[in-house]
Formats: sequence, C-alpha cells, structure tokens
Amino acid sequence: MNLVSTNDGTNTLYSVQFDECYHSTNDGALSETLQKHIIPAFTLVKPKEKITILDICYGLGYNTLATLYYCKLHKIDSKIEIISPEFDEELVRSLIDFEYPSEFDSLKEIIKELSEKFFYEDWQFKITIIIGDAREQLPKLSTKFDIIYQDAFSPKKNPALWSLEYFKLLYKLSSDEVIMTTYSSATPVRMGIWEAGFMLYNPPKSSVRSGTIASKSNLKLETIDMELKLTRNPNAKSLRD
Repeated sequence: MNLVSTNDGTNTLYSVQFDECYHSTNDGALSETLQKHIIPAFTLVKPKEKITILDICYGLGYNTLATLYYCKLHKIDSKIEIISPEFDEELVRSLIDFEYPSEFDSLKEIIKELSEKFFYEDWQFKITIIIGDAREQLPKLSTKFDIIYQDAFSPKKNPALWSLEYFKLLYKLSSDEVIMTTYSSATPVRMGIWEAGFMLYNPPKSSVRSGTIASKSNLKLETIDMELKLTRNPNAKSLRD
C-alpha cells in the first residue's frame, strides 16, 4: 500500500492488488465520501429511531468514520448501526496509524478500537467490521439496511461486487425505503441495480462527479429511465457472475 494525497488535501491509499486508489484523487478522499455517500444518504433517508447502514467495503474506514463525523456535526440523535465487510484484516489493523483528516480527530479512540477489535459500541453508534469476502459474508446477515454505501473497487477491478447476482443479494438485505449510494454511473452497473429490482435516480448536484442513487421507493430526485436507455441501446447488459 502506498499513501496518496488527494486534491482536497486528505489522504488515501493505492492498492497494488486492485491497481486502484481507494478514493478519487481528483475529487478528494473526504470530499468524495461526504458528497457521494454520506450527505445524499442522510438527506434522503427517513428519520427514525435507529438507522442501519451497510458499508461496502470498510477499506480505509472513510464512509463509516464520516458517518459518525456527520451525525455529530449535525446533531443527528438516531441510533446508528454500521456493518462493514472487509477482506483485508491487515489493512484494518494498520489504520490505527493512518493519517486521517483533522475532521476525524475526535474519533481517534474509535479508530483505535476498530483497528484492534473490529467492533465499537457506545450509546449511539454500533460498528461491526466483518473480516472476510463480502460475497461469502453478506448471505449470513439478517439485518434489513436503511442505507447502503456501494463503494467497492471499480467494476473492472472487482466485478464480483457489481454483478446482477450481487445486487439481488443487496436487494434482499434492503429495507423498503433503503437509500443506496454509489460513485458509479456506468450503464452495466445501473442495469444490474435496476434488474435486481431497485429504482434509479440521479443524485443531487454536488461539487464532485455524480454517481447513482437507488431505492425500493419513490424519491424526489430525477429518475433514470432504464427502459428508455434499453430502447436506445438494446445491447446494454448488466455484469453477471
């Protein structure tokens, strides 16, 4: 792993195994996390006593930690449970020494505990990192998730976490009003999400490049008409296992 500075001044890592950085260096690690995942998810999710989140995959922990940061900053008092699969145990253990942005300074003890125990819990937050392959671990879960951060390495590098079969699995794990966020706007990805049963939306305008929002329910966003796209491109196909 090599440390990489991104354009918003925050750090990410380059993965030799996947030949990709964990975040867009142009958008910035923290900016991408907030603008593509946390802000749209918490803007759209319906307020409730407990919000359950599936973070695919834990990686450097930005999505999970930025969720805590955002909830504290905006005084969101819902109980938050986050479950995040991650196959690289050594990476998670190393994050105790990772150079996170100053926004996460108040989370240092949480970072330490997650790095050592893969678990943290207090009166508001419960976080579980499941060490193992996501495709093997997700079928074991029974939780219905209100938010899903679909933030795996790219479809080209990690197709198993972008296939139709995978999105069908996420559909089964989703609550009726789930908000799923992803940085990808690729047609094969959107086809897979749509064919799995989700409705697709263009995300709210932000300072970073757009991705895709998916849900089982109607949202007050611009709808992505996949049937129209199919008439224009009948050869469009989802990724398959």
